[in-house]
Amino acid sequence: MNILAVGAHPDDIEISCAGTLSKLKQAGHHIVLCHACKGDKGHYTIPPEELTDIRRNEAQAAGAVIGCEVVSLGFGDGEIIAENQENRMAFIDLVRYAKPDIVITHAPNDYMPDHIAVSQLVFHATFFATLPWFKTSNPAADRVPALYYMDNLSGLGFEPTFYVDVTDHLETKLDMLSKHQSQLVWLKEHDGVDIVDFVRTLGKTRGIQAGCAIAEGFVQHLVWTRPNAIRFPV
Repeated sequence: MNILAVGAHPDDIEISCAGTLSKLKQAGHHIVLCHACKGDKGHYTIPPEELTDIRRNEAQAAGAVIGCEVVSLGFGDGEIIAENQENRMAFIDLVRYAKPDIVITHAPNDYMPDHIAVSQLVFHATFFATLPWFKTSNPAADRVPALYYMDNLSGLGFEPTFYVDVTDHLETKLDMLSKHQSQLVWLKEHDGVDIVDFVRTLGKTRGIQAGCAIAEGFVQHLVWTRPNAIRFPV
Protein backbone atom coordinates (compact mmCIF):
# COMPACT_ATOMS: atom_id res chain seq x y z
CA MET A 1 0.00 0.00 0.00
CA ASN A 2 0.97 3.65 -0.43
CA ILE A 3 1.00 5.77 2.72
CA LEU A 4 1.19 9.58 2.70
CA ALA A 5 1.98 11.32 6.00
CA VAL A 6 1.65 15.11 5.95
CA GLY A 7 2.88 17.36 8.76
CA ALA A 8 3.09 21.11 8.92
CA HIS A 9 6.80 21.22 9.77
CA PRO A 10 9.85 18.96 9.76
CA ASP A 11 9.62 16.93 13.01
CA ASP A 12 5.79 16.96 13.37
CA ILE A 13 5.43 13.50 11.83
CA GLU A 14 8.31 12.12 13.87
CA ILE A 15 6.69 13.35 17.09
CA SER A 16 3.22 11.98 16.43
CA CYS A 17 3.34 8.91 14.20
CA ALA A 18 6.89 7.85 13.29
CA GLY A 19 6.51 4.58 15.18
CA THR A 20 3.56 3.62 13.00
CA LEU A 21 5.41 4.67 9.84
CA SER A 22 8.39 2.55 10.89
CA LYS A 23 6.08 -0.41 11.42
CA LEU A 24 4.40 0.13 8.05
CA LYS A 25 7.74 0.42 6.27
CA GLN A 26 9.00 -2.75 7.91
CA ALA A 27 5.87 -4.51 6.63
CA GLY A 28 6.81 -3.52 3.07
CA HIS A 29 4.56 -0.55 2.38
CA HIS A 30 5.65 2.56 0.47
CA ILE A 31 5.75 5.78 2.47
CA VAL A 32 5.95 9.43 1.41
CA LEU A 33 6.62 11.80 4.30
CA CYS A 34 5.73 15.41 3.48
CA HIS A 35 6.22 18.56 5.50
CA ALA A 36 4.20 21.46 4.13
CA CYS A 37 6.33 24.24 5.61
CA LYS A 38 10.06 24.79 5.55
CA GLY A 39 10.44 25.20 9.30
CA ASP A 40 12.23 28.45 8.59
CA LYS A 41 11.18 30.43 11.68
CA GLY A 42 11.69 27.90 14.48
CA HIS A 43 14.87 29.27 16.01
CA TYR A 44 15.98 32.26 18.06
CA THR A 45 19.29 32.97 16.33
CA ILE A 46 19.51 31.10 13.00
CA PRO A 47 18.02 33.22 10.17
CA PRO A 48 15.25 31.71 8.02
CA GLU A 49 17.35 31.13 4.87
CA GLU A 50 20.00 29.21 6.80
CA LEU A 51 17.47 27.37 8.95
CA THR A 52 15.58 26.22 5.84
CA ASP A 53 18.65 24.32 4.65
CA ILE A 54 19.36 22.88 8.09
CA ARG A 55 15.84 21.62 8.54
CA ARG A 56 15.66 20.18 5.03
CA ASN A 57 18.79 18.15 5.75
CA GLU A 58 17.45 17.07 9.14
CA ALA A 59 14.19 15.92 7.55
CA GLN A 60 16.02 13.91 4.91
CA ALA A 61 18.18 12.28 7.59
CA ALA A 62 15.10 11.37 9.62
CA GLY A 63 13.38 9.81 6.61
CA ALA A 64 16.53 7.86 5.77
CA VAL A 65 16.30 6.03 9.11
CA ILE A 66 13.38 4.01 7.73
CA GLY A 67 14.15 4.50 4.04
CA CYS A 68 11.08 6.59 3.18
CA GLU A 69 10.73 9.36 0.63
CA VAL A 70 10.72 12.90 2.07
CA VAL A 71 9.24 15.89 0.24
CA SER A 72 8.40 19.49 1.11
CA LEU A 73 5.77 21.86 -0.27
CA GLY A 74 7.99 24.83 0.59
CA PHE A 75 5.59 27.10 2.46
CA GLY A 76 7.04 29.52 4.98
CA ASP A 77 6.14 28.99 8.62
CA GLY A 78 3.00 30.93 9.45
CA GLU A 79 2.28 31.60 5.78
CA ILE A 80 0.05 28.64 4.93
CA ILE A 81 -3.66 29.46 4.56
CA ALA A 82 -6.37 26.86 4.11
CA GLU A 83 -8.87 29.08 2.30
CA ASN A 84 -6.60 29.73 -0.65
CA GLN A 85 -7.05 27.98 -3.98
CA GLU A 86 -3.38 28.07 -4.94
CA ASN A 87 -2.53 26.32 -1.68
CA ARG A 88 -5.27 23.75 -2.27
CA MET A 89 -3.84 23.00 -5.70
CA ALA A 90 -0.40 22.32 -4.20
CA PHE A 91 -1.92 19.78 -1.82
CA ILE A 92 -4.06 18.26 -4.58
CA ASP A 93 -0.94 17.70 -6.66
CA LEU A 94 0.82 16.16 -3.65
CA VAL A 95 -1.99 13.64 -3.20
CA ARG A 96 -1.93 12.80 -6.89
CA TYR A 97 1.84 12.37 -6.80
CA ALA A 98 1.79 10.02 -3.79
CA LYS A 99 -1.26 7.99 -4.92
CA PRO A 100 -2.02 7.08 -1.31
CA ASP A 101 -4.32 4.40 -0.02
CA ILE A 102 -4.01 5.97 3.43
CA VAL A 103 -3.26 9.57 4.42
CA ILE A 104 -2.17 10.63 7.92
CA THR A 105 -2.17 14.26 9.04
CA HIS A 106 -2.87 16.65 11.92
CA ALA A 107 -6.19 16.64 13.71
CA PRO A 108 -8.47 19.63 12.97
CA ASN A 109 -8.17 20.89 16.57
CA ASP A 110 -4.39 20.73 16.96
CA TYR A 111 -2.61 23.46 18.87
CA MET A 112 -1.24 25.93 16.29
CA PRO A 113 -2.44 27.59 13.06
CA ASP A 114 -0.08 25.82 10.62
CA HIS A 115 -1.19 22.41 11.91
CA ILE A 116 -4.87 23.33 11.61
CA ALA A 117 -4.42 24.76 8.10
CA VAL A 118 -2.61 21.61 6.96
CA SER A 119 -5.39 19.44 8.38
CA GLN A 120 -7.99 21.40 6.42
CA LEU A 121 -5.94 21.43 3.22
CA VAL A 122 -5.33 17.68 3.37
CA PHE A 123 -9.05 17.09 3.89
CA HIS A 124 -9.86 19.26 0.84
CA ALA A 125 -7.11 17.76 -1.31
CA THR A 126 -7.87 14.11 -0.66
CA PHE A 127 -11.31 14.63 -2.16
CA PHE A 128 -10.58 17.17 -4.90
CA ALA A 129 -7.59 15.17 -6.16
CA THR A 130 -10.11 12.82 -7.79
CA LEU A 131 -11.72 15.58 -9.88
CA PRO A 132 -10.01 15.65 -13.30
CA TRP A 133 -10.86 19.27 -14.13
CA PHE A 134 -8.61 20.45 -11.35
CA LYS A 135 -5.47 20.53 -13.50
CA THR A 136 -2.09 19.86 -11.88
CA SER A 137 1.18 18.31 -13.01
CA ASN A 138 -0.07 14.84 -11.99
CA PRO A 139 -3.20 13.07 -13.26
CA ALA A 140 -6.36 12.79 -11.19
CA ALA A 141 -6.44 10.20 -8.41
CA ASP A 142 -8.51 7.04 -8.87
CA ARG A 143 -10.27 7.27 -5.52
CA VAL A 144 -10.56 9.19 -2.28
CA PRO A 145 -8.04 7.72 0.19
CA ALA A 146 -8.73 6.80 3.78
CA LEU A 147 -7.88 9.70 6.10
CA TYR A 148 -6.49 9.37 9.62
CA TYR A 149 -5.66 12.08 12.16
CA MET A 150 -2.57 11.60 14.31
CA ASP A 151 -2.39 12.57 17.98
CA ASN A 152 -2.43 16.20 19.05
CA LEU A 153 0.68 17.43 20.80
CA SER A 154 0.42 16.10 24.39
CA GLY A 155 -2.88 14.42 23.49
CA LEU A 156 -5.06 17.35 24.58
CA GLY A 157 -8.53 17.29 23.02
CA PHE A 158 -7.78 14.04 21.22
CA GLU A 159 -9.62 10.77 21.88
CA PRO A 160 -8.15 7.98 19.76
CA THR A 161 -10.57 5.66 18.01
CA PHE A 162 -7.81 3.08 17.70
CA TYR A 163 -4.19 2.54 18.61
CA VAL A 164 -1.09 1.09 16.97
CA ASP A 165 1.29 -0.88 19.18
CA VAL A 166 4.71 0.63 18.41
CA THR A 167 6.60 -0.87 21.33
CA ASP A 168 9.16 -2.47 19.03
CA HIS A 169 9.56 0.76 17.05
CA LEU A 170 10.04 3.31 19.83
CA GLU A 171 13.82 3.46 19.45
CA THR A 172 13.47 3.93 15.70
CA LYS A 173 10.98 6.72 16.29
CA LEU A 174 13.32 8.43 18.74
CA ASP A 175 16.22 7.99 16.32
CA MET A 176 14.19 9.75 13.63
CA LEU A 177 13.26 12.52 16.04
CA SER A 178 16.88 12.94 17.16
CA LYS A 179 17.85 13.94 13.62
CA HIS A 180 15.98 17.21 14.17
CA GLN A 181 18.68 18.66 16.39
CA SER A 182 17.76 22.30 15.65
CA GLN A 183 14.26 21.62 16.94
CA LEU A 184 15.34 19.75 20.04
CA VAL A 185 17.15 22.95 21.01
CA TRP A 186 14.30 25.24 19.90
CA LEU A 187 11.59 23.35 21.80
CA LYS A 188 13.73 23.37 24.93
CA GLU A 189 14.39 27.12 24.68
CA HIS A 190 10.97 28.23 23.40
CA ASP A 191 8.68 25.83 25.28
CA GLY A 192 10.80 24.39 28.07
CA VAL A 193 10.21 20.88 26.71
CA ASP A 194 12.54 17.92 26.37
CA ILE A 195 10.71 16.65 23.30
CA VAL A 196 12.34 13.20 23.36
CA ASP A 197 11.14 12.59 26.93
CA PHE A 198 7.82 14.20 25.99
CA VAL A 199 7.30 11.73 23.12
CA ARG A 200 8.33 8.75 25.22
CA THR A 201 5.91 9.77 27.98
CA LEU A 202 2.93 10.21 25.63
CA GLY A 203 3.76 6.86 24.03
CA LYS A 204 3.61 5.21 27.46
CA THR A 205 0.31 6.94 28.22
CA ARG A 206 -1.28 5.75 24.99
CA GLY A 207 0.22 2.34 25.67
CA ILE A 208 -1.55 2.16 29.03
CA GLN A 209 -4.82 2.99 27.28
CA ALA A 210 -4.19 0.42 24.54
CA GLY A 211 -2.92 -2.40 26.74
CA CYS A 212 0.68 -2.44 25.52
CA ALA A 213 3.96 -0.78 26.46
CA ILE A 214 4.08 1.98 23.81
CA ALA A 215 1.31 3.07 21.42
CA GLU A 216 0.33 5.81 19.02
CA GLY A 217 -3.28 6.97 18.83
CA PHE A 218 -5.30 7.88 15.74
CA VAL A 219 -8.80 8.98 14.76
CA GLN A 220 -10.20 7.73 11.47
CA HIS A 221 -12.13 10.35 9.49
CA LEU A 222 -15.45 8.58 8.95
CA VAL A 223 -17.41 10.20 6.15
CA TRP A 224 -19.02 8.96 2.97
CA THR A 225 -16.73 8.19 -0.02
CA ARG A 226 -13.84 7.30 2.26
CA PRO A 227 -12.83 3.62 2.00
CA ASN A 228 -13.62 3.10 5.64
CA ALA A 229 -13.04 -0.65 5.58
CA ILE A 230 -9.30 0.01 5.17
CA ARG A 231 -7.31 -0.32 8.35
CA PHE A 232 -3.63 0.21 8.92
CA PRO A 233 -1.96 -2.82 7.32
CA VAL A 234 0.22 -3.55 10.36
